[in-house]
Order: sequence, then structure tokens, then C-alpha cells
Amino acid sequence: MTKAFQTAYIPFAVGTFHMESARRLFNESVELLKQTEENTIVPEDLILSTDALEAYLDTVDPDLLVIQNLTFANGQYASEVMHRFKDVPVLLWTLREPVIDGTRLRLNALTGAYSAANAIRAFKKEPFEFVYGSPDEEAVIAKIHQTVHAARIRYEMKTLRTASIGHTPQGFGFGRPLDLDLLEKFGVHHEAIEARELIDLAKSYTDEECEAWLKDAMDRTVGLQNTPERNRLDFARLYKAYDTWTKEHHIGALASCCWPDFFTSFGTPVCAVLAMLNDLGVTAACEADLYGAVSMWIAQRLSQEAVFFGDPVSLNEKENTITFWHCGTAACSLAREDTGAVIGEHCNRHIGPTMEFGCRESGHAVIFRIGRNPDGTFRFLIVRGKALDRPKQFYGTSVVIETEGCAETVIHETVEAGWEPHYAVAFADIAEELKILAHMFNCEVTEYK
Repeated sequence: MTKAFQTAYIPFAVGTFHMESARRLFNESVELLKQTEENTIVPEDLILSTDALEAYLDTVDPDLLVIQNLTFANGQYASEVMHRFKDVPVLLWTLREPVIDGTRLRLNALTGAYSAANAIRAFKKEPFEFVYGSPDEEAVIAKIHQTVHAARIRYEMKTLRTASIGHTPQGFGFGRPLDLDLLEKFGVHHEAIEARELIDLAKSYTDEECEAWLKDAMDRTVGLQNTPERNRLDFARLYKAYDTWTKEHHIGALASCCWPDFFTSFGTPVCAVLAMLNDLGVTAACEADLYGAVSMWIAQRLSQEAVFFGDPVSLNEKENTITFWHCGTAACSLAREDTGAVIGEHCNRHIGPTMEFGCRESGHAVIFRIGRNPDGTFRFLIVRGKALDRPKQFYGTSVVIETEGCAETVIHETVEAGWEPHYAVAFADIAEELKILAHMFNCEVTEYK
């Protein structure tokens, strides 16, 4: 059985400093950490000796370490923690000096942070997180929330199962996964099947067996009843096949081939099926881009809602915007309220159903991609912005993002750096969590803000 996610709070102190201040801040820190993550393990009292530290470490099995300097403590304390848990993400939290009045230095915690950081850096190849301040400070509260959230995503990825359905089209190798890389780097388990397996499964169903899936899609969309009956019924077959297969195999994210397979071998596109899955919480990317699907899964888990997946297709320098588009796989929940999740047909093949709408506006948006360097290492692209109130820009689904930084710079520099053509767009500000997660995986970060 998989153990529950656990945060371990490790507060160092030396008894010759001002214990009244240290204990007050210890209690406030415990309260904040428990409010942030219920399953936070805390000691009964400040850790005042290495013997006490070793006894406490015997009781924890952490997925995140919050190491705190309540007062100065030498590097031996942090060294002992890292010796045991060097592969566990770390947040080093250092308290602000409570009083500056020309008399004694009450905590000297900041100096202790340097000792701890020096020891942590000697053990860990990944960057660690650092926050400075008291438990009631907004920046401290935000950093702790963001770090715990990112650590939980890292933990959940250890049980994430992904799937590739079919193959990437020729020239789309950027999305083709290496199962060993996914497992070694991110802890993700991957499996692959041929598209014909799901096509054959879909063909095995009767119309009656697919009624529930057809009704579900009718309730989510606008205009599905106007699709030719054969395509509408075959869509329901595909929807049932994908939904059933992902549940039976416990798949959290998938990347499915689309063209030409489903047009030529089945006669109905898979686009709208992927849209349904995204609303059901199974992140689904098209064109068999598995790294895109994992990017979507991370963004979806951090934002707690469906995310958009598409290509950057248009730059407007005057408006400082980038338009993201795809043929019609966006989740119904992303549609504008004035149109709803409209159903149409594929822009090139003229076969439906596909999704046809512009996405809703959002005051916060983040463009995100896990990219793969030519040498096989991974990198995170993070672009802050907001989603504008814009109608559908082209046939298919689209969203217009006004970037916080210069959109023209984003386009020119990402093209010159060889980034992939598919991106997840989250409708929430998850940029800090993504940066922290990148640190936990020791991935380089390219950020625009």
C-alpha cells in the first residue's frame, strides 16, 4: 500500500539563545505547517541536541523536509538530516530576528541558515527552497503553501501511470517518450498500445451500450445532435472505449495519435473524446505528445481544473499577445459562457465531432511545457500572463494570452532555443509552484514574467 504524503518539520535550536522567543515561534510555525498540510510530523519540542535529532528522525518518512533555524545551530544538524534524506526535497526556513534593540542577539537564526545551507548543498544535487521570515508574514505563508503543493505533485507522480495510444506523426518525435527517462527522472510509469486496439474495442460496442457516454457528451456540449448520426454514434463508441480503458489501466495522463489514423481507420476523429477526458480529470494530449500530456497533468493538478493544450499560432506585438490553438480537443469547461462548448468538424478533414470555441477569460494564466534538450536532459518553460476575453480565433479551439513580459521576446527566444510546438495553458497562477517543482527534479527553468 502506498504511504500517505508526509511533511517533516525539523526545528533546530541551541539552548543558550533566547528560548522564550524560540518556543513562541516554534508554536506558531507548527500551527502554520499543520494548517498547510495536515499530515505534518512535528517534534514535541525544539530539537536542542544531535541525540534528540537522531531520535526524532527515526520516527519520520518524509516527502518534504522543512528544516528551520529557530536559533543558530552548526552544520552538524543539517548534515545528519541530509545524510538520511538527501533525496527528499528541502525547504530551509529561517526566522527573522524578533527584536533589534541594541542588546543581545536573541536567535542568530540567519547565521545558522548559512551553516545549514552549506551542509545541504554538499549533499543535494537538486536546488533547495529557502524562505526568510516569521510565521505570520504573507511571503512566508505563500512560500510554504507553494512548496508543499509542489512536493505533493512530485509525490503523486510516483504513482502516475501514463499511456501512449498509437504513434507520433512523422516529424513529431519531440513528443515520443522514453519510458526509462520518465521513470528515472519523474517516477512516472508508462505504457504504450496501438491505436487499433482502442478502435477495435470501440467497434465491439453496440449503440445501446454507448448511450450513457453519448448522453454525457450531449449534456456537456452544444450542437452534438447536428453531427451526422454515424459520426455521432461512433464518437460515443470511442468515448466509451477510451474512458473504460483508462479506468481499467488506472491512467492519469495519455497522449493519443489522431490524424490520420482515426480519419482513415475509423471514420470519426478522436478530438472530442480527448476533450471529454480532460473534463473527467484524465489529461489527454493529441498528436501522441506524451511530454505534453505530462505537462498538462502537472498544470491540471496544480490549478485543480482542466488546462488547454495547443500550438502558438499567432503573435500580436501591439497587443502583446500570443494565440494558442488546436484542432478541437479543449475541455468543455474551458469554453466561453456565451457560446458554451460548441461542436463542429475538423478544419482540414471536415469530419466531426470536434470542439469549436474560444476559451473563457482568466485574470491569471501560465504557459507551461516540460521540454527535452538534445542531450536528453529536461527543462521547464514558464510564461506568466492572462487569458483575454476573445472569441474563437480560427476553426477549432483557441485562447489568446497576454503575457506579463514581452510576447515578442517569448516567441523569438523560445524558437531560437528550440522549444517544442505544443504547450499547456493553465487558467491560474501556478508559476511559483512550477519553479519549485523544477528544482525538485533538478530541471533548468526558462521563465518569462
